[in-house]
Amino acid sequence: MGQLEGKTAVILGAASPGNMGQVIARLFATEGARVMVAGRKQTPLVDFAGEIGGEYALCDITSKGEVNAMADKARDVFGRVDIAINTTGWGLLASLLDTTEEQLDQITELQFKGVHHFLQAFVRVMGEQAPTGGSLISLSSATTKALINNHAAYIGTKRGSEALIECVANDYGHLGIKANTVSPAFTESPMTQESFQVPGLVDAFVPRYPLGRLNTSEDVAHACLWLCSDHAFVTGQNIQPNGGVTLRGNPQARDIEAAVGAAMAKLQEG
Repeated sequence: MGQLEGKTAVILGAASPGNMGQVIARLFATEGARVMVAGRKQTPLVDFAGEIGGEYALCDITSKGEVNAMADKARDVFGRVDIAINTTGWGLLASLLDTTEEQLDQITELQFKGVHHFLQAFVRVMGEQAPTGGSLISLSSATTKALINNHAAYIGTKRGSEALIECVANDYGHLGIKANTVSPAFTESPMTQESFQVPGLVDAFVPRYPLGRLNTSEDVAHACLWLCSDHAFVTGQNIQPNGGVTLRGNPQARDIEAAVGAAMAKLQEG
Protein backbone atom coordinates (compact mmCIF):
# COMPACT_ATOMS: atom_id res chain seq x y z
CA MET A 1 0.00 0.00 0.00
CA GLY A 2 1.30 3.46 -0.92
CA GLN A 3 2.24 6.06 1.67
CA LEU A 4 -0.61 8.34 0.54
CA GLU A 5 -3.28 5.69 0.03
CA GLY A 6 -6.72 7.25 0.52
CA LYS A 7 -5.43 10.83 0.53
CA THR A 8 -6.20 13.63 -1.92
CA ALA A 9 -3.73 16.22 -3.20
CA VAL A 10 -3.68 19.45 -5.20
CA ILE A 11 -0.41 20.35 -6.93
CA LEU A 12 -0.33 23.93 -8.27
CA GLY A 13 2.29 24.74 -10.90
CA ALA A 14 2.14 21.46 -12.83
CA ALA A 15 1.34 22.77 -16.33
CA SER A 16 4.77 22.32 -17.93
CA PRO A 17 5.92 18.85 -19.06
CA GLY A 18 8.48 17.38 -16.68
CA ASN A 19 8.57 20.31 -14.26
CA MET A 20 8.86 19.91 -10.50
CA GLY A 21 5.10 20.09 -10.00
CA GLN A 22 4.57 17.19 -12.39
CA VAL A 23 7.34 15.14 -10.77
CA ILE A 24 5.70 15.61 -7.37
CA ALA A 25 2.23 14.84 -8.75
CA ARG A 26 3.40 11.67 -10.45
CA LEU A 27 5.07 10.38 -7.27
CA PHE A 28 2.00 11.16 -5.18
CA ALA A 29 -0.26 9.32 -7.63
CA THR A 30 2.10 6.34 -7.54
CA GLU A 31 1.88 6.40 -3.74
CA GLY A 32 -1.90 6.11 -3.86
CA ALA A 33 -3.15 9.69 -3.72
CA ARG A 34 -5.95 11.06 -5.86
CA VAL A 35 -4.29 14.08 -7.46
CA MET A 36 -5.54 17.32 -8.99
CA VAL A 37 -2.91 19.19 -11.00
CA ALA A 38 -3.34 22.90 -11.60
CA GLY A 39 -1.77 25.74 -13.52
CA ARG A 40 -2.35 28.25 -16.30
CA LYS A 41 -2.13 26.03 -19.43
CA GLN A 42 -5.03 23.72 -20.14
CA THR A 43 -3.65 21.33 -22.77
CA PRO A 44 -0.64 20.04 -20.78
CA LEU A 45 -2.79 19.81 -17.66
CA VAL A 46 -5.41 17.72 -19.43
CA ASP A 47 -2.75 15.45 -20.92
CA PHE A 48 -0.87 14.99 -17.66
CA ALA A 49 -3.99 14.44 -15.56
CA GLY A 50 -4.95 11.71 -18.02
CA GLU A 51 -1.53 10.08 -17.64
CA ILE A 52 -1.74 9.83 -13.85
CA GLY A 53 -5.47 9.18 -13.63
CA GLY A 54 -6.11 12.49 -11.92
CA GLU A 55 -8.09 15.69 -12.22
CA TYR A 56 -7.07 19.18 -13.33
CA ALA A 57 -7.98 22.81 -12.68
CA LEU A 58 -7.00 26.01 -14.44
CA CYS A 59 -5.53 28.46 -11.96
CA ASP A 60 -3.30 31.53 -11.93
CA ILE A 61 -2.00 31.91 -8.37
CA THR A 62 -2.03 35.71 -8.70
CA SER A 63 -5.84 35.62 -9.00
CA LYS A 64 -7.51 35.20 -5.62
CA GLY A 65 -10.76 34.20 -7.32
CA GLU A 66 -9.11 31.46 -9.37
CA VAL A 67 -7.23 30.09 -6.35
CA ASN A 68 -10.43 29.90 -4.32
CA ALA A 69 -12.24 28.25 -7.23
CA MET A 70 -9.46 25.64 -7.49
CA ALA A 71 -9.66 24.85 -3.76
CA ASP A 72 -13.45 24.57 -3.93
CA LYS A 73 -13.29 22.35 -7.00
CA ALA A 74 -10.85 20.00 -5.29
CA ARG A 75 -13.07 19.79 -2.20
CA ASP A 76 -16.18 19.17 -4.31
CA VAL A 77 -14.53 16.56 -6.56
CA PHE A 78 -12.64 14.68 -3.85
CA GLY A 79 -14.87 15.28 -0.84
CA ARG A 80 -11.91 16.65 1.12
CA VAL A 81 -8.41 18.00 0.51
CA ASP A 82 -5.60 16.37 2.48
CA ILE A 83 -2.62 17.95 0.70
CA ALA A 84 -2.02 21.18 -1.21
CA ILE A 85 1.38 22.09 -2.65
CA ASN A 86 2.41 25.30 -4.39
CA THR A 87 5.37 24.90 -6.76
CA THR A 88 5.06 28.19 -8.67
CA GLY A 89 7.88 30.71 -8.91
CA TRP A 90 9.86 33.05 -11.14
CA GLY A 91 13.65 32.96 -11.00
CA LEU A 92 14.11 36.65 -11.75
CA LEU A 93 17.80 37.35 -12.35
CA ALA A 94 18.34 41.10 -11.90
CA SER A 95 20.38 43.29 -9.62
CA LEU A 96 18.67 45.50 -7.06
CA LEU A 97 19.49 48.58 -9.13
CA ASP A 98 18.28 47.08 -12.40
CA THR A 99 14.99 45.63 -11.13
CA THR A 100 12.08 47.61 -12.55
CA GLU A 101 8.94 48.52 -10.67
CA GLU A 102 6.97 46.36 -13.10
CA GLN A 103 9.19 43.35 -12.32
CA LEU A 104 8.88 44.02 -8.60
CA ASP A 105 5.10 44.13 -8.85
CA GLN A 106 5.03 40.90 -10.88
CA ILE A 107 7.24 38.91 -8.54
CA THR A 108 5.43 40.18 -5.46
CA GLU A 109 2.09 39.19 -6.99
CA LEU A 110 3.42 35.71 -7.75
CA GLN A 111 5.69 34.85 -4.85
CA PHE A 112 4.09 36.69 -1.92
CA LYS A 113 0.50 37.71 -2.59
CA GLY A 114 -0.09 34.55 -4.61
CA VAL A 115 1.18 32.35 -1.79
CA HIS A 116 -1.08 34.26 0.59
CA HIS A 117 -4.06 33.53 -1.69
CA PHE A 118 -3.06 29.87 -1.83
CA LEU A 119 -2.71 29.47 1.94
CA GLN A 120 -5.88 31.43 2.64
CA ALA A 121 -7.93 29.23 0.30
CA PHE A 122 -6.68 25.91 1.62
CA VAL A 123 -6.71 26.87 5.30
CA ARG A 124 -10.38 27.67 4.72
CA VAL A 125 -11.07 24.31 3.06
CA MET A 126 -8.91 22.26 5.42
CA GLY A 127 -10.36 24.09 8.42
CA GLU A 128 -13.73 22.61 7.52
CA GLN A 129 -12.14 19.18 8.03
CA ALA A 130 -10.90 19.87 11.58
CA PRO A 131 -9.46 18.24 13.55
CA THR A 132 -7.92 16.16 10.74
CA GLY A 133 -6.87 19.23 8.75
CA GLY A 134 -4.27 18.55 6.09
CA SER A 135 -0.76 19.31 4.90
CA LEU A 136 0.29 22.53 3.14
CA ILE A 137 3.63 23.05 1.38
CA SER A 138 5.01 25.99 -0.57
CA LEU A 139 8.30 25.62 -2.41
CA SER A 140 10.91 28.25 -1.61
CA SER A 141 14.62 28.21 -2.41
CA ALA A 142 17.96 27.43 -0.79
CA THR A 143 18.97 30.96 -1.83
CA THR A 144 17.05 32.40 1.14
CA LYS A 145 19.68 30.74 3.36
CA ALA A 146 22.62 30.61 0.92
CA LEU A 147 22.55 33.98 -0.80
CA ILE A 148 23.43 34.42 -4.44
CA ASN A 149 24.02 37.63 -6.37
CA ASN A 150 21.39 39.49 -8.39
CA HIS A 151 18.36 37.79 -6.82
CA ALA A 152 17.20 40.40 -4.28
CA ALA A 153 13.55 40.55 -5.37
CA TYR A 154 13.40 36.77 -5.77
CA ILE A 155 14.96 36.06 -2.38
CA GLY A 156 12.96 38.78 -0.62
CA THR A 157 9.60 37.49 -1.80
CA LYS A 158 10.53 33.85 -1.17
CA ARG A 159 11.53 34.75 2.39
CA GLY A 160 8.20 36.46 2.79
CA SER A 161 6.42 33.28 1.71
CA GLU A 162 8.40 31.31 4.31
CA ALA A 163 7.11 33.68 6.99
CA LEU A 164 3.55 33.10 5.80
CA ILE A 165 4.03 29.35 6.17
CA GLU A 166 5.33 29.79 9.73
CA CYS A 167 2.32 31.92 10.64
CA VAL A 168 -0.11 29.36 9.23
CA ALA A 169 1.64 26.60 11.19
CA ASN A 170 1.41 28.62 14.39
CA ASP A 171 -2.13 29.89 13.96
CA TYR A 172 -3.91 26.83 12.54
CA GLY A 173 -2.17 23.80 14.00
CA HIS A 174 -5.13 23.35 16.35
CA LEU A 175 -7.19 22.47 13.25
CA GLY A 176 -4.77 19.67 12.37
CA ILE A 177 -3.15 21.71 9.60
CA LYS A 178 0.58 21.23 8.99
CA ALA A 179 2.37 23.92 6.97
CA ASN A 180 5.97 23.62 5.79
CA THR A 181 8.38 25.06 3.27
CA VAL A 182 10.55 22.90 1.00
CA SER A 183 13.63 24.57 -0.47
CA PRO A 184 15.37 23.11 -3.52
CA ALA A 185 18.64 24.50 -4.80
CA PHE A 186 19.92 24.68 -8.40
CA THR A 187 17.89 21.89 -10.01
CA GLU A 188 18.00 20.55 -13.54
CA SER A 189 14.53 20.89 -15.01
CA PRO A 190 12.86 22.11 -18.21
CA MET A 191 12.96 25.64 -16.72
CA THR A 192 16.74 25.54 -16.10
CA GLN A 193 17.74 23.39 -19.08
CA GLU A 194 19.31 26.33 -20.92
CA SER A 195 21.45 27.22 -17.88
CA PHE A 196 22.77 23.68 -17.66
CA GLN A 197 24.13 24.00 -21.19
CA VAL A 198 26.48 26.85 -20.18
CA PRO A 199 29.99 25.33 -19.97
CA GLY A 200 31.41 25.49 -16.46
CA LEU A 201 28.24 26.69 -14.74
CA VAL A 202 27.46 23.43 -12.97
CA ASP A 203 31.15 23.12 -12.04
CA ALA A 204 30.84 26.33 -10.03
CA PHE A 205 28.01 24.88 -7.95
CA VAL A 206 28.86 21.23 -7.30
CA PRO A 207 31.77 21.82 -4.87
CA ARG A 208 29.35 23.75 -2.64
CA TYR A 209 27.27 20.63 -2.00
CA PRO A 210 28.63 18.40 0.79
CA LEU A 211 26.83 15.38 -0.68
CA GLY A 212 28.65 15.91 -3.97
CA ARG A 213 25.83 16.54 -6.45
CA LEU A 214 23.01 18.91 -7.22
CA ASN A 215 19.56 17.98 -5.98
CA THR A 216 17.04 16.54 -8.45
CA SER A 217 13.31 17.12 -8.75
CA GLU A 218 12.87 13.59 -7.41
CA ASP A 219 14.78 14.53 -4.24
CA VAL A 220 12.35 17.39 -3.71
CA ALA A 221 9.31 15.22 -4.46
CA HIS A 222 10.34 12.65 -1.86
CA ALA A 223 10.81 15.36 0.77
CA CYS A 224 7.26 16.55 0.02
CA LEU A 225 6.01 12.96 0.20
CA TRP A 226 7.45 12.49 3.68
CA LEU A 227 6.02 15.78 4.94
CA CYS A 228 2.57 14.85 3.64
CA SER A 229 2.63 11.35 5.07
CA ASP A 230 1.31 10.41 8.49
CA HIS A 231 4.91 9.81 9.60
CA ALA A 232 5.92 13.49 9.64
CA PHE A 233 5.07 15.16 12.95
CA VAL A 234 6.47 18.39 11.53
CA THR A 235 5.10 21.88 11.00
CA GLY A 236 6.44 25.40 10.48
CA GLN A 237 9.77 24.13 9.18
CA ASN A 238 11.92 24.83 6.13
CA ILE A 239 13.09 21.46 4.79
CA GLN A 240 16.26 21.60 2.65
CA PRO A 241 16.49 18.56 0.29
CA ASN A 242 19.46 20.13 -1.49
CA GLY A 243 22.53 18.16 -0.46
CA GLY A 244 23.69 20.62 2.20
CA VAL A 245 24.40 23.72 0.10
CA THR A 246 23.30 25.96 2.96
CA LEU A 247 26.34 24.78 4.95
CA ARG A 248 28.82 26.13 2.40
CA GLY A 249 26.80 28.76 0.58
CA ASN A 250 26.13 29.24 -3.11
CA PRO A 251 28.91 30.42 -5.43
CA GLN A 252 28.97 34.17 -5.98
CA ALA A 253 29.01 35.96 -9.33
CA ARG A 254 32.82 36.13 -9.44
CA ASP A 255 33.06 32.35 -8.78
CA ILE A 256 30.59 31.60 -11.56
CA GLU A 257 32.35 33.94 -14.00
CA ALA A 258 35.69 32.28 -13.25
CA ALA A 259 34.32 28.74 -13.72
CA VAL A 260 32.52 29.61 -16.96
CA GLY A 261 35.55 31.50 -18.25
CA ALA A 262 37.84 28.56 -17.57
CA ALA A 263 35.49 26.14 -19.27
CA MET A 264 35.14 28.37 -22.33
CA ALA A 265 38.92 28.78 -22.58
CA LYS A 266 39.35 25.01 -22.43
CA LEU A 267 36.80 24.55 -25.21
CA GLN A 268 38.59 27.10 -27.40
CA GLU A 269 41.93 25.35 -26.83
CA GLY A 270 40.40 22.05 -27.88
